[in-house]
Amino acid sequence: MKKLSVGVLGATGMVGQRFVALLADHPWFEVTTVAASPSSAGKTYAEAVAGRWAMTTPVPTATAKLVVGNASEVAAIASKVDFVFCAVDMAKDETAKLEEAYARAETPLVSNNSAHRWTPDVPMMVPEINAHHTGVIEAQRRRLGTKRGFIAVKPNCSIQSYVPAIHPLLAFGPAKLVVCTYQAISGAGKTFETWPEMIDNVIPFIKGEEEKSEQEPLKVWGTIEDGKIVAAKAPLITAQCIRVPVSDGHMAAVFVSFEKKPSREQILAAWKEFEGKPQQLNLPSAPKPFLNYFAEDNRPQTKLDRDAGAGQAISLGRLRPDAMFDWRFVALSHNTVRGAAGGAVLTAELLQAEGFLTAK
Repeated sequence: MKKLSVGVLGATGMVGQRFVALLADHPWFEVTTVAASPSSAGKTYAEAVAGRWAMTTPVPTATAKLVVGNASEVAAIASKVDFVFCAVDMAKDETAKLEEAYARAETPLVSNNSAHRWTPDVPMMVPEINAHHTGVIEAQRRRLGTKRGFIAVKPNCSIQSYVPAIHPLLAFGPAKLVVCTYQAISGAGKTFETWPEMIDNVIPFIKGEEEKSEQEPLKVWGTIEDGKIVAAKAPLITAQCIRVPVSDGHMAAVFVSFEKKPSREQILAAWKEFEGKPQQLNLPSAPKPFLNYFAEDNRPQTKLDRDAGAGQAISLGRLRPDAMFDWRFVALSHNTVRGAAGGAVLTAELLQAEGFLTAK
């Protein structure tokens, strides 16, 4: 199978670097174009990320030699690729315009950004949970006047640990959900070298995270009606999001009440048996299993378990009764793999498998 040619917009930032690293040996996709801000344009990728490459693996040799383009020069970038991943660091309205410009240039765009998460005909994907939301893409193409161009996005990194855990339990009617997330500094695009203030520190505020944590799951669980995704009305979610001195990995402490309270055995069985469309299709980045439950009281641990399933799996533990809610547990996801670039790559794999991504 000939690989699709891929561009990475915002390739020099933290998430852009993760895209580049994840795609280095991808069986379906090949990075042929990297683009960023005008300040990086014209440099080789190796030069553009010199001194700020944040991945543990070296810059991929093939990508290092590519000359960085200007992400805002849509026609020039779009002419070179079959589709693009987007991780630009721009104002929300500017990002929205840029992403739509690529779609209108008949170049599908899979985004890590938030600009189009609430656009009604743009699917916001956790591929194991709402693969059927690709069904809204044709309506989006009609609005944009495109034949192959469209936008798909992934949700915020903060919801990636607990939403997959609640999803297999929807039959029991989760009604109220309290979640506290303990979020890594890479979620802010930082390392301990660039953000020494985070060493030995906890910050009880992350701008916009709590609203996203409470609202985005409802779109993920929404239904398609008249070419638009209508958000679910339940469960009621309240969240606190806290920045902690961890390099990678978002931990969530979850408390949940159900309309029909499941037993411990029912919950554990639902988690163990659950698989989504990526697993059924055997997509290259699909973790098997998707959900991992630890019986030990001290697991999952961020340092030990964030890389489960090459960073694409969700780790769960400490399921126990709660005095105010029905059950409580903890959940862990890798925020720049599953929560960002990796989730977008898996979304693109699903889109290709379903015929939405093709060679130009």
